Formats: sequence, structure tokens, C-alpha cells
Amino acid sequence: MNENAFLPEPKFEEAVVLALKEKGLTVATAESCTGGLVSKRITAVSGSSSVFELGVAAYSGRIKNKILGVDADKIDRLGTVSAPVAAMMADGVRRLADADFGIATTGVAGDSFEGKPTGTVYVALADKNRVYVKRLAIEKSPSEREIIRYIASTHALDMLRLYLANDPDLMTSGVAVAQVDEKL
Repeated sequence: MNENAFLPEPKFEEAVVLALKEKGLTVATAESCTGGLVSKRITAVSGSSSVFELGVAAYSGRIKNKILGVDADKIDRLGTVSAPVAAMMADGVRRLADADFGIATTGVAGDSFEGKPTGTVYVALADKNRVYVKRLAIEKSPSEREIIRYIASTHALDMLRLYLANDPDLMTSGVAVAQVDEKL
């Protein structure tokens, strides 16, 4: 009998940290609606200090622009909850930390915002060449804010897990960093 047969499956954050360690890669996070939950989940894993560079909780558009380099015009035109903003957040934090990957979340976990309904979330993953963005429509009420945040953080971790596992569907769906404005 396999002695590990009764051990629980690793959590997303454990799988991500292990894969980053094995490959000698690093990650940074920029979070709006998750408010640091992705960072918290990563740093809860023993040994994460060798792979986690930086976490930024960027709630306001001003901070997204000033710290992460998100184009203020994009924020004015599209709002802070949009695919291009998520992409720029992910690439911005990756650059800021000089990390191999940047993960970003932006969305609506409470009452509707910027004309977008509760549960609208964009999750982005950036490497040095491409940005991958996923739109989530989480069907929960504003009173279920923590559930929305947890689901969004799980999708963010899973995007990186799939990338590190060389998932072909994810690998072909990204947009070149230089083309974020035209493609998203």
C-alpha cells in the first residue's frame, strides 16, 4: 500500500509554491477585490519566501496608476474593473518586483460598482512576454463577499498552476504585453 494514499491533495497555493520552487521562478501579486488574499494564501505555505517577491493591495484607481503603472486613461474610460486594467496590474507588479510572474485581481465583491454587477472579477497572469486574462461571473450576493474573494483568489492561483504545468489551452490564450491595448 502507498504510504501517501491517505494524505490530502495539496492545495492550489501549495502546488503553486512547489512548482515555482522546482523551476526557480518568482511571483508578485497586485490585488484589488481580493485585498491581499492571494498573497496571504501563497505566504501561508512554508518556504514561500524563496518564490514570493511582493504583494500590493491596490484598491484605488490612483494607486493602480501611481504604483502599478496602469494607464489613467484606461481607468477613466473602462473603470478599474476591466480586462485591460487587470492585465496592466499583473504586468505592472511583475515589473515592479522584477518577478517572473505577476498575478492581479480586480472586481466587484460587494455592491455593484462602475455599472458592473456583484461577482464580476478579472484575474490576470503576466509573464515577461504575455498577459492572460480571465473574466469571472461569480453568482453570489454582496453579503457573500468573502466567498467571491476566495473564489477569485483560487482562480488566480489556478491560472499560475496551469501555466507552470504547461497547460496548452492557457498557453495559447494570452496576449502579448505590448498588445494589451489593442487586444483586450
